[in-house]
Order: sequence, then structure tokens, then C-alpha cells
Amino acid sequence: MLAYQHAYHAGNFADVHKHLALYSLCTELLRKNSSVTYIDTHAGRGVYPLDTTEAQKRGEYREGILPLWKKRKTLANDALLNEWLIALARLQKPGDQMSHYPGSPWWLEQQLRRQDKLHLYELHPGEHRHLTQAPLTGNIKRYQADGLKGFKTHVPVSTPRLCALIDPSYEIKSDYEAVAETLGYVARKVRHAVIVVWYPLLPEARHQALLEGIRTAGLRKVWRSELLHHAPEGERGMYGSGLLLLNPPWQLPERLSASLTRVAECYGKHASHHQDWWSPE
Repeated sequence: MLAYQHAYHAGNFADVHKHLALYSLCTELLRKNSSVTYIDTHAGRGVYPLDTTEAQKRGEYREGILPLWKKRKTLANDALLNEWLIALARLQKPGDQMSHYPGSPWWLEQQLRRQDKLHLYELHPGEHRHLTQAPLTGNIKRYQADGLKGFKTHVPVSTPRLCALIDPSYEIKSDYEAVAETLGYVARKVRHAVIVVWYPLLPEARHQALLEGIRTAGLRKVWRSELLHHAPEGERGMYGSGLLLLNPPWQLPERLSASLTRVAECYGKHASHHQDWWSPE
């Protein structure tokens, strides 16, 4: 299925959840000099102008990144959120308004060093065309191919460390099982791989198939973070965002959880953040 285009959802609360975690993870990885191979399995366009027809049609950024942007002075006492919002400001046009929201390729490219590698996968032909035109520089390779299958071809990697983001749209229900299978495969090949997996929280609770797949694979050191934006409404619609982090750096879950609690406070009384360690037992 090639219908999904993230431009309609850029900057929503799931992007905030995902990209704050990705930024904090990359910051931790840079504390060591050894090189890293980064893999983004579903890269999208890279950068999203917020004045496009797609972004304006749903306007999801207005309930995602925009509340944090408006409160950035108040959030300055949270070191992680402050650094993340300062990085985000570098992409904006002059003035106080938010003009662009970056996708995961931009966040990864911002912290890419000369010794690191970045592999970007995007299967959708139109989205990949945008990706090839995105203002990204460095040791980067772009592929119009299936990201989960492509990920497997890179392991074991040539660098001492591996970091990946897996975030399909899950429009195909089998993606949940496919992600779990891919995670298990990579973990067997690269024992210390650090991998972020995103999933939507829906009333149907489809993500349970992903969690069960991870349980079956016997994966350990998996931290789970769920950001609830609002109460479930009806039988459809994403009400929250979930992340699984395999082999998180020491103390990262605690720091990230504190910042995500602040994020939830910006979203109102029905928002909250929950975290735990997902164990196969």
C-alpha cells in the first residue's frame, strides 16, 4: 500500500514524542567517539513546510508541536526540551511563527558526524522524490525501497554501533508482526543495537500484536513509553503515541520520561505519559 503521506500529519503529537526521543538518543550516542550507522526505515520527505495544502488540511501540528512552540520560554527550564526547541528554531524562517517541521531524516542529519553513516528508506515514489530534494548533507544514502527489508541487508554493520528508527504508518495490519520480526532479526545480528520503534495507540489496540511479537522473540532491555494526547473517542482515531526503545543508554529513560511528562502537561488535563520496561517474562 502506497497511500500514506506524512505531510498530512507533520508536527502532530506523535512526531513530538518520536523526535524528542530520537534527538535525546542521538545526543547520548555522541558522547562516545566511535562511529554510528543510522537507519531510518520510513523516512518520509525530510522537511515539511507547514503552509502546504496537505499540512493545512488536517492541521495536526496545531495540537502537536505548536503548543510547545508557544510555551518554549516556559519550557526553557527543562534542559532536553529547551535544546530540542532551539534545534527546531534553526529550521524556521525569520520571525516568531513556525514555518516548517522536520521529519526524522533532518533530526538525524543534524547530529551526523564525518565518521557516521545515515541510510534513509522511503518506498512511496512521491515521498522519495521529495526526500531526494531535502536539504540534507553528509554521509547519507537514500533508497526507494522497503525499509524493513532494507534494514536487514545492513546487518551486521561496518561501524561499531548501530542506531535505527522504525516507524511505519501501520496502514497494513501485518506491519505490527513485521516490525516485531525485523526487530528480533536485527537484535540477533547486532546484540547491542539501539532501536526506536514507534506505534500508534488506537481504540482497537492493534499494537498488542507488536508487543506479543517482542515477547515471543524474547527481547530484553526494551523500554516502553506511551504519550496519551486525549481520551479515546469512538472506535477509531489515534489518541496516543507509543515508543519502544531497545537497549537505551544509561539513564536516558529517566531523563526522557521527565521531559515527556512536561510535554503532556502542555496538552491538557486528559494527556499523560506512562513508561515501563517491557519484559518477556
